[in-house]
Amino acid sequence: MGPDRRDRRRAGEGAVNAPAVLTLAVRAADPSDAAAEAYVRTHPDATPFHLPQWSRAIAAGTGQRAHLLLAERGGAVRGVLPLTEVRSPLFGSALVSAGFGVDGGILAEDVAARTALAAEAVRLAERLDCPSIELRGGPAPDGWAVETGAYAGFARDLPAGEEAILKAIPRKQRAEVRRALGFGLAVGIGRDLDAHYRAYSESVRNLGTPVFPRALFAATLAEFGEAADILTVSRGGEVLASVFSLYWRGTVYPYWGGGTRAARAARANELMYYELMRHASARGCTRFDFGRSKIGTGAFAFKKNWGFDPEPLSYAHWGGRREVNPLNPKYRMQIALWQRLPLWIANRLGPPIARGLG
Repeated sequence: MGPDRRDRRRAGEGAVNAPAVLTLAVRAADPSDAAAEAYVRTHPDATPFHLPQWSRAIAAGTGQRAHLLLAERGGAVRGVLPLTEVRSPLFGSALVSAGFGVDGGILAEDVAARTALAAEAVRLAERLDCPSIELRGGPAPDGWAVETGAYAGFARDLPAGEEAILKAIPRKQRAEVRRALGFGLAVGIGRDLDAHYRAYSESVRNLGTPVFPRALFAATLAEFGEAADILTVSRGGEVLASVFSLYWRGTVYPYWGGGTRAARAARANELMYYELMRHASARGCTRFDFGRSKIGTGAFAFKKNWGFDPEPLSYAHWGGRREVNPLNPKYRMQIALWQRLPLWIANRLGPPIARGLG
C-alpha cells in the first residue's frame, strides 16, 4: 500500500471518528416547560422575572399572552427568552421581556444562542404584528437600539440583625425610622391582598397612575407561593401602607408597594421598608433590591435617602418604541385629572388601562 493511500485511509478514519457538530435550534415552548424553569434556576444572571411563574402570573392576572422561546443544542437548553405579548388600544403593541417586570431579557450560554433567540423573537413579533420588542436587561443583541438614562436600579447588601440594619440606614433617614417606631403602628406579614390593594391603589391614584388589576397580585401570590408575601402597616385597624415582595436567591424584591395619604404623617412607609428589611434578614436574605425608578422622580430620591446608589439600567429595543413614560409632558393633563378621581372610580377605570402598560 503506497503512503498516499495510507494517508487517505487515516484521513477517512479521522472524519468518521470526529464528533458531530450539534445544531442549535430555537423553538416555542409552553410557559410551564420544566426544562426552561430548571435552566432559569441555575443561570447566574436569572431574576425572578425570568421564571415561568412570572409569565404565567402576568397572563392570568392581565390577560396578556405569554410566550417562551427556548434555544437547544443536542437536547440541552442553551438559552431562554420569556416574552409577554402586550396589547393596548392606548399604548400600542409590543413583545416585552419581562412583561410587567423591571428585569428580564435573554438568558443564554453563548453569543450564538443569544443571537438565535433574538432573531426568533423578531420573527415572532412579525408573525404577531407587534411593531416592537423590549428587552429589560441582559446583553443587547447586535443591531438593536439601547436606551439608557431613563431608569436606575437600586440594590445593596442587607446586613443581619436589627442594629446592623439600622446603622446601615443614613442618619437622616434613620431618624425618620425611629420616629415611626414611636407611633405604635401595627405590622402584619402574610398574604392579605385586600389590605394591600387598598393602600397600593390609593398610592398610585395619588401619583396619577392607573392601578393594576387585583387579579395580577392574586395570580402572583398563587404562582410564587412561599417566595412571595405582603407586609402591611396599620393603625387602629386602618391600613396605612403595604408592600408585596418577592424572594429569590437570598434577595428580597419589594415590588408593589405604597401608602395612603395618612401614611406620610405616621411615617408608615419608613416603618414598612425597615420592617421588611428585618423580616427579609430573618428569612435569610442578604440583599435588598429596591427595584427601578425613573430618574428625577420622588421615588428615585426616596431610595437614595435610604443609602442605595443608583445604577443606570439599559433596555434593548427592536422596531418602534411605545411611549408609556408618565414623565412625558403629553400626559400631564391626564395625570392631573386622574389624581382628582374618587378612589372607587379610579379603581374601576384603572385596571383596563394598566393591563396595557406592560
